Amino acid sequence: MKLLVTGGAGFIGSNFVRYMLRAHPDYHVHVLDAMTYAGNLENLADAASNPNMYFFIGDIRDEALVNNLTPNMDAIVNFAAETFVDRSIHEPGDFITTDVVGTFRLLEAARRSRIERFVHVSTDEVYGSVEQGSSKETDPIEPNSPYSASKAGGDLLARSYYVTYGVPVMITRASNNYGPYQHPEKLIPFFVTNAIDGESLPVYGDGKQVRDWLYVEDHCRAIDTVLHKGEAGNVYNVGAGYERTNMEVTHGILKALGKDDRLIRYVADRPGHDRRYSVDCTKLKALGWAPEVSFEDGLPRTVEWYVQNEDWWRRIKEGQSYKDFQQAWYKDRV
Repeated sequence: MKLLVTGGAGFIGSNFVRYMLRAHPDYHVHVLDAMTYAGNLENLADAASNPNMYFFIGDIRDEALVNNLTPNMDAIVNFAAETFVDRSIHEPGDFITTDVVGTFRLLEAARRSRIERFVHVSTDEVYGSVEQGSSKETDPIEPNSPYSASKAGGDLLARSYYVTYGVPVMITRASNNYGPYQHPEKLIPFFVTNAIDGESLPVYGDGKQVRDWLYVEDHCRAIDTVLHKGEAGNVYNVGAGYERTNMEVTHGILKALGKDDRLIRYVADRPGHDRRYSVDCTKLKALGWAPEVSFEDGLPRTVEWYVQNEDWWRRIKEGQSYKDFQQAWYKDRV
């Protein structure tokens, strides 16, 4: 199989590329990434020598580039997106153009090239806050942030290309991912790296927001399952069933590092903060997938990765882009 992986130098994308090269050594994996602040060639350093991986720098919004790449592909897995809710609130423009317009460019190219399989990777946040129970794929979507709204827009476009043009699209909606190579602006690596440096851990509001935490390699296996076994036109939820409040996650990080709770600092909640996400994964599990890494094992494993890979994350946190956003975002929240 010739597979195009967009956003393949980001967190989940790079983990997926490495997973696919291991799981399917005869596949040719073509990686496209715009190399924004979240893209990092170091994420693929251990795969760089693999003769079956091909890397291209480029933006999915670039119509000519996408049209040139797709005719040679059998399948596309689209990770390319702006993904951080906080940034979407602060500066939403790129989220709309990448997550909606970029997805449109890919779908158009896939339609023209008669791509055999197209997996559009989305998020459980499109369902909005779920106070009780778990969201099913048939539930209405009610996004509450510019990020989740932009992803919902991409989802609806993907569905329309299946219904209207017969493009064999499948959509996955995953819960919160964590694991190695996650950008240190996201909650777990942000708190881990701050705690390592003895800096405060800024907890939004009362810290009782609930998320279902999914280890990134379990997510990669889920996408592989959908790619090979999923039915075109369908949506598949991906969740591990490990629901934890942000405070429980925070205490788990401090415990793993042997740090004091006095590092916790409560800050003003972010606008439109969803209280809880939870997804029903019955449909995906019927294809033979199940999570393998428990949160009790995955969190300390992830903490240890950041302890052992300080050079990787410190280069990011010392960069001007990271510093500028942190200063702009937290200046009015303390």
